[in-house]
Amino acid sequence: MPVEDSRALREPGTGSGGVWPGEWVAKRLGVLLDDGERPVGAGLGDLVGLAVRRNPRRAHLLVSAVLGKHVPTDPRLVHGAGLLLGELVRGRLTGAAGSGPGASGPLLLASLGGSPGAAAALRDRLGESGPPVDAVVLGYAETATSLGHSVADALRGAYYLHSTRRPVAGFGTYGGFEEEHSHATSHLLLPADRAAFDRDVPVVLVDDELSTGRTVLNTIEALHAVRPRRRYVVAALVDVRGPDDRERTQALAAALGVRIDVVALAHGRVGLPEGVLEAGQQLVAGLSAGSVETGAPGTGFGVVRADLDWPAGLPDGGRHGFSPGDRGRLEEALPAMAGRVAARLPGAEGRVLVLGSEELMYAPLRLAEALADMLPRVDVRFSTTTRSPVLAVDDPGYAIRTRLAFPAHDDPADGTGERYAYNVAPGSDPARAFDAIVLVVDDVADTRALADGLLARLAALAPVVLATVPSFRGGGERP
Repeated sequence: MPVEDSRALREPGTGSGGVWPGEWVAKRLGVLLDDGERPVGAGLGDLVGLAVRRNPRRAHLLVSAVLGKHVPTDPRLVHGAGLLLGELVRGRLTGAAGSGPGASGPLLLASLGGSPGAAAALRDRLGESGPPVDAVVLGYAETATSLGHSVADALRGAYYLHSTRRPVAGFGTYGGFEEEHSHATSHLLLPADRAAFDRDVPVVLVDDELSTGRTVLNTIEALHAVRPRRRYVVAALVDVRGPDDRERTQALAAALGVRIDVVALAHGRVGLPEGVLEAGQQLVAGLSAGSVETGAPGTGFGVVRADLDWPAGLPDGGRHGFSPGDRGRLEEALPAMAGRVAARLPGAEGRVLVLGSEELMYAPLRLAEALADMLPRVDVRFSTTTRSPVLAVDDPGYAIRTRLAFPAHDDPADGTGERYAYNVAPGSDPARAFDAIVLVVDDVADTRALADGLLARLAALAPVVLATVPSFRGGGERP
């Protein structure tokens, strides 16, 4: 369906007045969204808006309404969408899709439309929806780290690992691959328990978007060279590959003698006119020259710390692996940790943002989810910071309204550079302001650069609660 005709496919939470948050880009660059298969009833226009990249390789960015990366979103919708994707994976692996995905589709659409209680109902319906499925789930840093976690949650018996751009002393590299369109291409696989990862069970590769599929094909080739497996499933929120891209997937499966399945919440195509890359670069250059960066440090509000009392030995996420047992420990600890955060909030009403940090998405997501369940009078939202440079335009028809820029604060191996938090500042719309912000980082990122950079910018907007998660430093294999 062309984007001009997709007025029924709008997510009011990311715009105002029912405006689809992709119209601005569609009108200026001629980018079109054409719907394909809708396995759960949602189309591309339901699940994504559009923005313009500050990237010499790609002009446009599909901005997800359910990923919780660039757009502050109800955390129960974020987790629920990941669980729903996991149910599609379960159906493909077991051959019995059951009633989960189809019956949950209306709840997904209702959640996107802002229907009260729909996001929690979606999450709850999918929380315990079948017996454990043994698999290895691999998520892609940085955008899909919590999405991959959520897919593994749906399978219940899966071991989870996500790629990372942070080398860690004591952990050997299992493999690496290249994300060809990315602004930072080096990915590492650093499992602490190589035996848990290195098994002939189905491997599920999870990303937020399949544009060409080259990244996942590169990954499959790299993994297969180290440890041949018989079955791979590729899972994404949206699949916009073209016919040639799909043929490459089939050709690789035939060459390796394996089965490769692909599942997504929505399928379709992104129509790009000739010269769109150059037009996008000109657009960025023209608008950037007169733009004013939001979130300059000022006196503003205060910063307080919340001691999470994170369980000893529990990994902070899937950078070095996350087992079903780890998942159970986290579930048990979440209510108490959320309670400690809630006790530091300035009030029990209003809008609260839980902001994660780059690859650290899952722990902040689950904390935000527990807060939302605990504080029904608070509108809790979740998003994370990112390395990805995107043009911000304060217009209801554009998906990235505001941007905070700040220096990297975790001593990254690739050097210092700018990082970003999108849609955190309210811009021209006071209704988008947050009454408090909970920033969740790992201890490696809790530095002076954090205090002078991101924390200062957030404190210019609202009171800030800082919660630090201990980064897993097992060094070698875990017991």
